[in-house]
Amino acid sequence: MTTAPGPAAASRRQNSPLRGRAAVVLKYLSLTLASAVVLVPLAAVLLTSLRTSKEMADDSALSLPDDWLNLHNYAVAFTDGHMLRALGNTTFILVFSVLGTVLIGSMTAYAIDRFHFPLKKLVMALFLVASLVPSVTTQVATYQIVNGMGVMDTRWAPVLLYMGTDIVSIYIFLQFIRSIPISLDEAARLDGANSFTIYRRVILPLLKPAIATVVIVKGVAVYNDFYIPFLYMPSDDLGTISTSLFRFKGPYGAHWEVISAGAALVIVPSLVVFLALQRFIYNGFAAGATK
Repeated sequence: MTTAPGPAAASRRQNSPLRGRAAVVLKYLSLTLASAVVLVPLAAVLLTSLRTSKEMADDSALSLPDDWLNLHNYAVAFTDGHMLRALGNTTFILVFSVLGTVLIGSMTAYAIDRFHFPLKKLVMALFLVASLVPSVTTQVATYQIVNGMGVMDTRWAPVLLYMGTDIVSIYIFLQFIRSIPISLDEAARLDGANSFTIYRRVILPLLKPAIATVVIVKGVAVYNDFYIPFLYMPSDDLGTISTSLFRFKGPYGAHWEVISAGAALVIVPSLVVFLALQRFIYNGFAAGATK
């Protein structure tokens, strides 16, 4: 014997499609707003970089330029802003910083996970404390150390700082190494391999997802960093992408079309790299999230 559904059940069935449609609308609305937050500033920079000084005085930031092939602002920003030299300095710092971070971070994580030594827990606790201390509070001592090493106002100063202060990469590598069976190490030792050979021939090839994650995170941080290059490389000929754009603003403070062209030149390399390597970027983050 069946009973007719009550008014409450019928009301729930009627409200269910409405809730589903409302959820879909809210989902797409949130995605649209998030996309606008990212794309509108980029569109404003691009449109402004293609406009003339007269157009900047008469129109708004999102007005369309009269000439879509107006590259005069880019030529001025590229030459007067020394963007080619800045890109070379940034590439030098980026390559050596990322390479050093991968080697130091993976070796440190391998030693912590595979070796037993006194005060091991204390070392891990100190790593954690170091990651929690704001870097600004230690800049006076760091500046004195860098100056005492004789690398002040050279490209090696930020390289050493980027390699020596990345505690996050150690924890990323540590989580991946803990998922690698110790039986692989034991099998390699039976074949006569020492610890360094095991690290180089067994551990390191299995760390490719972790390496991809660290390279992405570290590369973006180094490319966008302003504070360390500005403080430790004050010379104009040692400017990076970020510091050169900041110094370039001085003589062109009122010419937003030229400044926007310089900003677009800074954005383009990272955008090209992201579009070319987006598959590896997503795979690296997905693999790192499951460890």
